[in-house]
Amino acid sequence: MSAEIICVGTELLLGDILNSNAQFLAQELAQLGIPHYYQTVVGDNPERLKQVIEIAISRAQILIFTGGLGPTPDDLTCEAIADFFGVPLVERADIIEDITRKYASRDRLMTPSNRKQALIPQGAEILPNPTGTAPGIIWQPRPELTIFTFPGVPSEMHRMWQETTVPYLKNQGWGKEIIYSRMLKFWGIAESALAEKVSPYLNLPNPTVAPYAGKGEVRLRVSAKAASQSVAQELISPVEKQLKDIGGLDYYGADDDTLASVVGELLRSLGETLSVAESCTGGGLGQMLTEISGSSEYFWGGVISYDNSVKVKLLGVNPEDLAKFGAVSATIAEQMAIGVRSRLATTWGLSITGVAGPSGGTDTKPVGLVYIGLAAANGEVESFEYRFGAVRGRSLIRHVSACTALDNLRRKLLSIIIP
Repeated sequence: MSAEIICVGTELLLGDILNSNAQFLAQELAQLGIPHYYQTVVGDNPERLKQVIEIAISRAQILIFTGGLGPTPDDLTCEAIADFFGVPLVERADIIEDITRKYASRDRLMTPSNRKQALIPQGAEILPNPTGTAPGIIWQPRPELTIFTFPGVPSEMHRMWQETTVPYLKNQGWGKEIIYSRMLKFWGIAESALAEKVSPYLNLPNPTVAPYAGKGEVRLRVSAKAASQSVAQELISPVEKQLKDIGGLDYYGADDDTLASVVGELLRSLGETLSVAESCTGGGLGQMLTEISGSSEYFWGGVISYDNSVKVKLLGVNPEDLAKFGAVSATIAEQMAIGVRSRLATTWGLSITGVAGPSGGTDTKPVGLVYIGLAAANGEVESFEYRFGAVRGRSLIRHVSACTALDNLRRKLLSIIIP
């Protein structure tokens, strides 16, 4: 038994609207322990919608539709569903009464086009919409097949799901098990390399392990199906520990952890402080740090030093070294880190300088070349060279550079805590 999510709307296909409804429903189905293997997006076209239904009923027992329940001519979900199963649409007086009352509460009159929202397939039950005018349906047109429809407005759909659909599904025997997941996060290792290291775990039946990659980060999702979250956690725990051990220093956190939050906790635990000097990231590193609540306890500030004169005047970079080595160099990255640490009187100074592109690259210093500097209060200074490649694009190079700088500091702090 499985569910399929079908999102209706040409605006979704065009990318004009982010399809957050599918994400919400996927997460909710997992909480109920209802597997779903397919999601479909289809435009406002009745024939294509019926083709989608024909495919979906061959592989799922619960079909969940969002969108296409409004009063306009292109809102065709209920009409297409009824036509596919060969039943007429019937007008429900109680729906018209509900729509009329809602319009009256806003000092408005119901328009004739809204009567369309009162048409539902014969035999279907109403799925109430407490806030909007478009109700959904709960319908079993065939044995072992249940159809739910929801409006596309996320706030309306969320409430209808929680107040009516979840109790209905639980009453039908669903929700006796849940699917609970932990997302383990890694930085500094490629997805293929990590997948190879953990390959024996990728075929486990319960819990399951699946790799994901994005924006320089690699994640392992560990999911268990069980009667409760506590039981699922018991299944996940030993596998999680083994995966962390395999990941070693590349593992940095789980679930809502970010590199900035992890670095912040390490600085707080050591009673140490940080300042940053940024060139190619333009404040992105500081933004990541200040997004963490309470970061002022350990993050004291930064300097965005795009122009070389700022590097010299505010950070104390040697102008002769700038002329000799260029702004994008290990020497300048180190001096930027030393300068910002000294001037802001912090334990650590962290710097980034590089070529983010799309222009500015040369044969010797191509787009994607980045240097990170790290200066400590004891006078120790290090620099790290990275070549992220022009193919990543400017915004991704900036993001990966800031995250990599944080990761270098994280590893340094861990070496202090765990020599």
